[in-house]
Amino acid sequence: MGVTTGLMQRLGMTSPVMQAPLGGGGDTPAMTAAVSSAGGMGFVGAAYMTPEGIGAATDAVRARTNAAFGINIFAPQRSVPVIDGRAALDSAAPFFRELGLDAPEMPGDADDPFARLFPAALESGAKLFSFTFGTLPATAMAELKQRDIFVIGTATTVAEAVALQDSGVDAITAQGAEAGGHRGSFDPDGPGALVGTMALVPQVIDAVQVPVIASGGIMDGRGIAAALMLGAEAVQMGTAFLTTAEGGSPDAHKQAIMVSGDNATRITRAFSGRPARGIANRFMLETEAGADAILPFPLQNHLTRAMRGAAARVGKAEYLSLWAGQGTRMSRRLTTVELMQALDRETAAALGRFG
Repeated sequence: MGVTTGLMQRLGMTSPVMQAPLGGGGDTPAMTAAVSSAGGMGFVGAAYMTPEGIGAATDAVRARTNAAFGINIFAPQRSVPVIDGRAALDSAAPFFRELGLDAPEMPGDADDPFARLFPAALESGAKLFSFTFGTLPATAMAELKQRDIFVIGTATTVAEAVALQDSGVDAITAQGAEAGGHRGSFDPDGPGALVGTMALVPQVIDAVQVPVIASGGIMDGRGIAAALMLGAEAVQMGTAFLTTAEGGSPDAHKQAIMVSGDNATRITRAFSGRPARGIANRFMLETEAGADAILPFPLQNHLTRAMRGAAARVGKAEYLSLWAGQGTRMSRRLTTVELMQALDRETAAALGRFG
C-alpha cells in the first residue's frame, strides 16, 4: 500500500487495518488469522468465552498463521445490585414463547469474569491485549508489561483517553458514535458522549501522547484515508468484517446488514443491558417501550442469550442483536482476504488523489 505509521512499524503491520474484536462469535479464528496474515491485525473477541474457549480459539489462530494477533476482554466491572427483575421477565416471555422456549428465569450469574479470563488471555500467545468499559487494575497492567504484550484501551471521550494514558496503555482506540456493537464508555448506565469519529479522533490525538486508532463508521479505503489524515496511526473496523465469508454471525444478521439503510441503527440496552449500536428490530423496539423491562449488564445479556441462540438457529432476525455501525450501505460479501486487498487498494487510491 505504501502507507506506514509509527504504530504499524512497531507492530510489524503492512496495512493500517485492525479487525475489531467481535465478541459473541462474530469473529472466528479463520477471520483473525486472515487479517493478520494480510498485514493487518486480527483480534479474538474473548469477552464471552470461557478460559478453555480462549485456549481453543487462540490455538486455532496460531495453527493458521505465524503473524501476530490480539485478544480482547472487558475491563473489570462493578458488582450488580440485587434487583426485582419481574418486569424484564414479563417483557421477554412472549418472545421466548414464540421461539418455543421455556419461560425466562431471573439470571443468577452476575459475577465479573475478568479474574477468570485474564490469565487465559495472558497465556494465549496473543501479542496485543485490548479492553473496553474502563481501565485495568495496576496489577494486570504490570503483568502485561512484564510479558511485553502491547496494551490498547478504548475511549469514547477525551477524558477517558487521558485516563487510559495515565493507566499505562500503549495505544488508544478512539471509538466514535458511529461504531457498531457496545459503546466503550466507562459509564455502565449510559452511552456517554456520542462524539462522532471525525470529531473525536483529532481531539484525542491532541490530548494524549500515545498512538490513536480510529474506530466507528469506517468501511472502506476512503474512511481509512480520512482517519490517517486526521492523525490516526491505524483504524479498527468491525461491521465491514461481519459480512465476510469467515464471519461467524448468523446468516440472518449478515443479511440484515446487507439490506439495511443508513438510518437503520440505533443505540439500545435491550439485548445486553449496556448501550450498544445495532439495527433496530422488533425485540429492541418493544423492549425499550417498557421503562423497567431491561436488567443491568450483564444480567440482561444472560437473560436474552437463549432467545438469541434459538433465533440464530432458525434465522429470525427480529430476535437477534444485530450489531452494526452506521456505514452498513458500504458492506460487502467478500472473503476476509479479498476485503483486506480491496481496503489496501482503496486507501492507496484515496491518498493518491492528494499526492
